[in-house]
Amino acid sequence: MNSSLNRTVIYIEDDQEMIDLVSMILSRRGYAVQGAPGGKIGLEMVRREPPNLILLDLMMPDMDGWEVYQNLKSDEKTKNIPVIVITAKAQAIDRVLGLHIAHVDDYISKPFRPQELLESIEKVLAKAESKDH
Repeated sequence: MNSSLNRTVIYIEDDQEMIDLVSMILSRRGYAVQGAPGGKIGLEMVRREPPNLILLDLMMPDMDGWEVYQNLKSDEKTKNIPVIVITAKAQAIDRVLGLHIAHVDDYISKPFRPQELLESIEKVLAKAESKDH
């Protein structure tokens, strides 16, 4: 059985090509991916229909990813949705900030390999689902 069936992912990213690329990678595995072209729209989409997972870019013009992340985590309705940060901002300090201070579920640097993304998503969702049961 395909474990990713009916899993929804919202990718908050201002670069449409990145959204298209990730959608292509994930849809082959049965994920339904929705792209949000910026932080504010992304937050609205997540609140309207909470996904199983959020992929989040950090550098966006309207609202940076950390601001989006803090909004998600301070909202009762969205705080338990796992978040994977995908960013070109790959200095070690950003990674430490993301994983150990903000406690994002995972942190992927651009450019990444499709397999790396899929493994991260599988790992994060498996962990989230084991918490639910």
